[in-house]
Amino acid sequence: MKDLTLVILAAGMGSRFGGLKQVEPMGPNGEFIIDYSIYDAKKAGFNKVVFIIKEENFKIFKETIGSRVEPYIKVEYVFQNNNNLPSGFNYPKDRVKPYGTGHAILCAKDKVHENFAIISADDFFGYDAFKKASDYLKDNSDFCVIGYKAGDTLSETGSVKRGVCMEKDGYLESVIESKVTRNGDLIHCEPLDGREAYDVSFDHPVSMLMFGLTPYIFEELERQIVTFFENNKDNMDTCEFLLPDVLDEMIKSGKIRVKVLPTTAKWLGVTYKDDTANVRDNIKKLVKTEDNPTGIYPEHLWN
Repeated sequence: MKDLTLVILAAGMGSRFGGLKQVEPMGPNGEFIIDYSIYDAKKAGFNKVVFIIKEENFKIFKETIGSRVEPYIKVEYVFQNNNNLPSGFNYPKDRVKPYGTGHAILCAKDKVHENFAIISADDFFGYDAFKKASDYLKDNSDFCVIGYKAGDTLSETGSVKRGVCMEKDGYLESVIESKVTRNGDLIHCEPLDGREAYDVSFDHPVSMLMFGLTPYIFEELERQIVTFFENNKDNMDTCEFLLPDVLDEMIKSGKIRVKVLPTTAKWLGVTYKDDTANVRDNIKKLVKTEDNPTGIYPEHLWN
């Protein structure tokens, strides 16, 4: 079987949620959202997991999620440290927030030597998304992005940020990071870079930062991060080196193609504390019990 790795971005602060939401129990027996992601990924053909975390959270990850999944899949840990910067650059000592998703993935370069998918730790992606990514990565050298229907990714609590996918002939042309809200039968999108607002349909694909990548990405990350910090040397306290920006430059320069893979999976996520009850209720509906024989997950996920 071809090796496939799942890289899980778990170094975020969870500021809007109000705590370390990656280890908030969501399943009927204390399972985290990460548990379901790893379960689905393993079922879809992934055989290694790399957690990207903050070093101070290592103990809680190792003792909780790590101890549960290590008997079933190979697990590696990588620390996203702000002092892990290119030579000649220094981070402000009072900066706590990590330097973004592009920097996080680059921190994992010594642990990942095969095609891989990346996800965030605090989102529920669904089995179909992992299956689509796995099938594509096994047989292709292009990158891919899982495209969710925009209308299926909204929060009942407030506006959310989504990467709105602009595609041509099934391939990504750009991702417009936008604040999105429901607007009647449409989705209203306000680009974060200040461009003019626009509307899309409920079926329009958006990225939930679930990408399929090859090891070639590390070469490009190493090149672009130097230019990024050179351009932001006076903004080291707030700047973020983001994967979508890296991919956007690679697409425009013709270095890669990114296939948009539509999914039927239902996304669930916790953006705000008030989202927690909704996620728990939806996961409960997916768990197989005597009262719910059509559920797709066992009641005790890792037994």
